[in-house]
Amino acid sequence: MGTTQLESVPEPKYWHLKTVLSEALDAEFSVGEILPNERDLAARFGVARATLRQALEQLELEGRLQRRRGVGTTVAPPRMGVAVGAHGQAWPGEADDTWQPLDCMPAAPPAAVAGQLGTGREEPVHTVRRSRMSHGQPVAAELLYVPAASVPDLSAIDVPSGAARARAVLRELQRLPLQRQENAVELGSARADDAKELDRLPGAPVLVVTTRYLAADRTAALSVATYRADTCRLTFGDSGDVEIHHDPENQAS
Repeated sequence: MGTTQLESVPEPKYWHLKTVLSEALDAEFSVGEILPNERDLAARFGVARATLRQALEQLELEGRLQRRRGVGTTVAPPRMGVAVGAHGQAWPGEADDTWQPLDCMPAAPPAAVAGQLGTGREEPVHTVRRSRMSHGQPVAAELLYVPAASVPDLSAIDVPSGAARARAVLRELQRLPLQRQENAVELGSARADDAKELDRLPGAPVLVVTTRYLAADRTAALSVATYRADTCRLTFGDSGDVEIHHDPENQAS
């Protein structure tokens, strides 16, 4: 591996190094590959290790790199594509759904969710927990709240909890005629549970996508999906749809 000296540029040296490193990632490394150690990288590019760390931190923020405890710094997988809009509306759990059901338990939802569902604050609802993966790594976690009135026949299913119970709730939910769904996207911070599931630190930036499923003019289910902010990019089109996708040629800064 040769030595590459950075030219004198008006922008901060770490920012120019970030661009050079990004080009090297595209040309020399594959997804999941571990980068050389900081000493070797700093020597290759002729910079101080402090400058290198700043560039690596920026690339991590942009979703190009992942720092994994006990592994090192690896090349991140491409950002996920997730359509959030009026087209392709469907109940969660249908054939083309990429979420994996993990568990389902009856529990009283947060007050704001209960208000959306029209249930009592202490009234338990089916709480389905699902996960979304990309290249073998978790990129999103979802809590799907389903009131008992939306799945009245579920009581006949003798599965108290677990993934089987989650799949049963999803199957019963699909019996309802879906009227429409409404979506909202906001920036937030990872709570302790979300951070653990997404392999991030508490307080890490996340995107929270809330989807309200309506049937017969009432909220039949409410989804709160938390995405790692370093795995998505939002694009607003003329149609009003929102897409979360990866664009390696034009990373957000």
